[in-house]
Amino acid sequence: QVQLVESGGGLVQPGGSLRLSCAASGSIFSINAMGWYRQAPGKQREVVASATSGGIRDYAEAEKGRFTISRVNAKNTVFLQMNSLNPEDPAVYYCNFRNHRLGRWTDYWGQGTQVTVSS
Repeated sequence: QVQLVESGGGLVQPGGSLRLSCAASGSIFSINAMGWYRQAPGKQREVVASATSGGIRDYAEAEKGRFTISRVNAKNTVFLQMNSLNPEDPAVYYCNFRNHRLGRWTDYWGQGTQVTVSS
């Protein structure tokens, strides 16, 4: 099992910035990925960004240039720096951790943190 603790959500004005953090603990395998998803009311959960233990980072197209994902492997922690937040960004943001072993990925989820963009 892997436990995830998220922090950093909140209220921000349009154009503002927020930084989300997620720390993983438990049975963490050497090959893994950490990332962020979000889910707005009435919409499906969608990927925002991900970062593998090997250093590969990926972003949803709409977030490229505005969001930056980073991770500290030694601390099993991932960050999401969100800049230029706009009315399309409010959602519950979920931390995702993926363990890889014997050809299989196993997913774990954080409890979610609310991001609100409002003037």
